[in-house]
Amino acid sequence: MGCWSLIRMFYSTLMPAFRGNERKIDHLIKGFLILHILSTSIYCCNGVTDQVEVAALKAIHNSIGDTFNRLNNWNGDDPCGSGWTGVLCETINGTDHVTELRLLNMNLTGIIAPDVGNLTELVILDLMWNNITGSIPREIGNLGKLYLLLVNGNKLTGELPPELGNLAGLNRIQIDQNNISGPIPSTFQFLKNAKHFHMNNNSLNGSIPPELGRLENLVHLLLDNNDLSGELPPELSNISTLLIIQLDNNHFNSSIPSNYSKLEKLTKLSLRNSNLTGAIPDLSAMSSLGYLDLSNNQLTGHLPSDISQTVIAIDLSYNQLDGDIPDVLYRLRALQFLSLRNNLLDGTFNGSILEHDAFVNASSVLVLDLQNNNITSFAAGALLGISNVTLRLFGNPVCNSTSVGQNLCIEYDGSILNSSFQSTTASKHVNCSSELTCNPSRNSELVYGLLQIDGQCHCAYPLNIGYRLKSPGFAIFPPYEDGFQVYLSSGLNLSEYQVNVSSFEWEPGPRLRMNLKLFPDSTTDEFTEAEVEHLYNTFSTWNIPDNDTFGPYEVLFFNKDFPYNGSSGTSSTSGLSRGAIAGIFIGAFSFAALLVAFFMILMLRHHHRLSTARRKQGRIKVDGVKSFTYDEMTKATNNFESSAEVGSGGYGKVYKGTLADGTIVAIKRAQEGSMQGTREFFNEIELLSRIHHRNLVYLIGFCDDENEQMLVYEYMENGTLRDQLNSSSKKPLDFATRIQIALGSAKGILYLHTEANPPIYHRDIKSSNILLDSKIMAKVADFGLSRLAPVAEVEGNTAGHVSTVVKGTPGYLDPEYFLTHKLTDKSDVYSFGVVLLELITGMHPISNGKNLVREANLAYEAGMMLSVVDPRMGNHAAEGLEQLFRLAISCVGDDPDSRPSMSEVVRQLDGIWSITPGRHPIVSFEMSEDRGSESNNSRDLPYKYPFVSSDIPGSALMSGTIPEVVPR
Repeated sequence: MGCWSLIRMFYSTLMPAFRGNERKIDHLIKGFLILHILSTSIYCCNGVTDQVEVAALKAIHNSIGDTFNRLNNWNGDDPCGSGWTGVLCETINGTDHVTELRLLNMNLTGIIAPDVGNLTELVILDLMWNNITGSIPREIGNLGKLYLLLVNGNKLTGELPPELGNLAGLNRIQIDQNNISGPIPSTFQFLKNAKHFHMNNNSLNGSIPPELGRLENLVHLLLDNNDLSGELPPELSNISTLLIIQLDNNHFNSSIPSNYSKLEKLTKLSLRNSNLTGAIPDLSAMSSLGYLDLSNNQLTGHLPSDISQTVIAIDLSYNQLDGDIPDVLYRLRALQFLSLRNNLLDGTFNGSILEHDAFVNASSVLVLDLQNNNITSFAAGALLGISNVTLRLFGNPVCNSTSVGQNLCIEYDGSILNSSFQSTTASKHVNCSSELTCNPSRNSELVYGLLQIDGQCHCAYPLNIGYRLKSPGFAIFPPYEDGFQVYLSSGLNLSEYQVNVSSFEWEPGPRLRMNLKLFPDSTTDEFTEAEVEHLYNTFSTWNIPDNDTFGPYEVLFFNKDFPYNGSSGTSSTSGLSRGAIAGIFIGAFSFAALLVAFFMILMLRHHHRLSTARRKQGRIKVDGVKSFTYDEMTKATNNFESSAEVGSGGYGKVYKGTLADGTIVAIKRAQEGSMQGTREFFNEIELLSRIHHRNLVYLIGFCDDENEQMLVYEYMENGTLRDQLNSSSKKPLDFATRIQIALGSAKGILYLHTEANPPIYHRDIKSSNILLDSKIMAKVADFGLSRLAPVAEVEGNTAGHVSTVVKGTPGYLDPEYFLTHKLTDKSDVYSFGVVLLELITGMHPISNGKNLVREANLAYEAGMMLSVVDPRMGNHAAEGLEQLFRLAISCVGDDPDSRPSMSEVVRQLDGIWSITPGRHPIVSFEMSEDRGSESNNSRDLPYKYPFVSSDIPGSALMSGTIPEVVPR
């Protein structure tokens, strides 16, 4: 045990004895200040940390940026003895070794130094929720004792090193929510003890290695939101321990393997939007299945004829399923959500499912979404009046019947997370604020709910914890809140009344984010330091047992707020005699001197915090993003010099800047007229901080200081799509690259429409708002609060319409706006269609008196599409180009209702991408000078009409009615 650990133990042991005796020890403290000076020569501990590990920690420190000085005590040569922040040690053979490195949510930047591989005794590496860039060092593969590898929620890039397969003892690998690319190494098959693969929300590509089927202990396989392709490996059925398979939003070319039915323990199977085909296999052997999502695929055939009675949520929407709704679906007593919308189902809807006691007695809830099928008749009777049952029949022939209530036939464009049963606060707890007044000087909060011991409310100081269920096995949370309270309190060894879900909200995935408050028991008003450490360790080392219903979790923050932030705690009425106090001090002289120094440091820090708080009064704080001062922004841009200006827009000028830690950023500085009130600005920042998608520009931070407002974004090396399409570009974009840009942009917009909470309509989609990173990955920019999609029937709005001031750009603006003065999601589709036409033709939307949409429509109607195609794209099969052109024309149709949804746009672009020759993950796109000799004129190319098969003469492609269009 290190010296610092001994000091902390001594401090936590003695402090309860001092409560109530502050005046008695005041004079003793003054006396011991002199003794402390004399005692420095007999300091109790010497540095014994392994020197190789000391050097490794210093290298790690040098490679990361610490803007907020969270690691300001990383100095000296004894990390274990000096208590370096986040460094935990154990003594092995007389030497202190680093066993845990915990740097969760510290706003760190920079890279992970390869020297981390020299911490050979490391068991836990926790760098979650920072802004670390670079790649995962292969040297981590040297950490033979590593149990937890936690680097999720950063900005890591590069490929997964195969050397990670050497970590034979690894239990959990969490790399999710980064931008890691490349294949999943086949060496991961050697991670025999791994239970948790959390690799979702990255850019992983290639196929899932069939060798993963050898991981006999795997419990959770989360690979959703990547670029994976190929077949779903049947070998996964060999992993009998699997509880969750989540592979949504990938690009597989596969059917669902029939042998997946062998996974008897599986509780969740989620394969949404993964380009799956074929029929749904027999899943009846999955006896534990609770959550099934196969939506947004191309599945055909009939609905399953049998399925587990344990199922809670089923989403099979947006497929091509036909036939009747089988009786088995009417007998699922645990069912809470069933979506079959947008299929080809017919026959009669049988209302017998509504007759279950759980629904009649309002002890459960049920959402049945059957919209846009071919249901012709309906039998449900008076049970439709049950308030906890929601039935949607819009778009079925049965709605033409007068016997069906028209309230059932209203179109509803919502997902499983937008149902009427979603809540954002946990309201079932009793508010005790009217029953008890707490001491305001202690910032007390009240326990919500009655304590079990005496039935009274008490003042207490909670621990505030950000907590997320990464893959819950249900769609509606309130019915499970009591069960969650029992589960979590049991895992933490607390009573149920000590666990409070103060708020919750669904996030894309779907994931469930909560704000938890943990309260001490009713005999005291605060936890002891030992209790706080125990709770923190239980959360951060995943010692809460796995639960089939709630699935894996992650801790987003663990706030040790007052009084757990280092203060001495509250006073008590118990006292000690003067002799007892003297005895304590005499018996522990050397420790007392250190305690005096500790008190002095606390007072100095308290004074510093008060001064800092006064200076920063009025500045806002938002979790997950940085707050910068005006001085920091000035230094980053060299006083906003003109050479740093890289663009301008309606919001203001955009500058390229370099932060103190070396991070290159884009800084959008609000101009006069774009400034918002502090509350409005805070709301926009809070919204943007919750939006994370690899095809949306990432918000790093903001500045609200010195009457200035600025947004700080990641810097996009290759500028805007508009710039890249300009004829002055030294390397034209080929067809495959253009398709990938279109697909990435569409996915970003689809996320705003359907996954953001609340949904967002962009309202200003254009090629200059699509940015390209160093690998030409497209990211949509310039979205925010002013584009929120309204809630139906609030302040006169109707669902799907925005009535705020138009933000559109001429040439991209939906013509419907000039008639209705309203913008919808279909307005975004129109604007995106114009961008598609730009990609196809290389033209500006409005140029030299020509309107791109009109020219393209004329060419399309005359069968002369190729007359307007940009000849710089390179060779391509006619089929892909024709499909792209047809999609663009459908997007810019005059009638909004005839335009496809963004979901359909993404689906079609996925199909075009799948038949595009030469498709590959786009690598670095350099505008190198050696490309300067390449001409942008089509006559210098080795082909004249590159999109024409050889049996079509070039002369047949042009006519006198449609002039050839010159690219920009």
